[in-house]
Amino acid sequence: MVDKGVHEGRTRGFSLNLPNVLTILRLILVPVFIVLMYLGTIQARWWALLVFCVAAFTDHLDGRIARARGLVTDFGKIADPIADKALTLGAFLMLSVEHPALWLATVPIALRELGITWWRAELLKKGIVVAANSGGKLKTILQMLAITLLLVPWGELVREGDPFVLVAQIGFTCGWVVACAALVVTVWSGWVYIAEGRRLEKTNQAQS
Repeated sequence: MVDKGVHEGRTRGFSLNLPNVLTILRLILVPVFIVLMYLGTIQARWWALLVFCVAAFTDHLDGRIARARGLVTDFGKIADPIADKALTLGAFLMLSVEHPALWLATVPIALRELGITWWRAELLKKGIVVAANSGGKLKTILQMLAITLLLVPWGELVREGDPFVLVAQIGFTCGWVVACAALVVTVWSGWVYIAEGRRLEKTNQAQS
């Protein structure tokens, strides 16, 4: 990663700084989350929710610290998006097994995430960098929120006739609504990346 030299355009490879440690932690938490979801008990579900929330928080924290302290590294640039995709797609996959209708959102989201990641990597080989846009940031927020809401075991929080049953129903419904919104924004932001990448590619070809 780049130390103070980030402002001078210098980068290093791997460095065991705080942002990289947080990224590694998130990678470690992904299989832990999947195992907890696989166990299927109510206790494991609550732990899975906690693990996901911690991992999602490190996603926000590592990038913020790296930029603020000039600790952006080559390792972080590669590992951070891998950790992000592993966390969100792993969660969507496990939730889709539980709620089959969610596959309608999970499949296109997975294709978009993996496809755009591959495509940006191909452009990077040509020296073309497609910067993150506001749509990409919004889709990440919506994906994380949808997963969090759907991970909450709403049915276990109330019993039939419980006055809070309406709250549970609203919470579960909100999870599905946010998941639909995440799907729309994910596909839309992917199209924005493609349009911007093609524009930069044409500009690059015209200048060469």
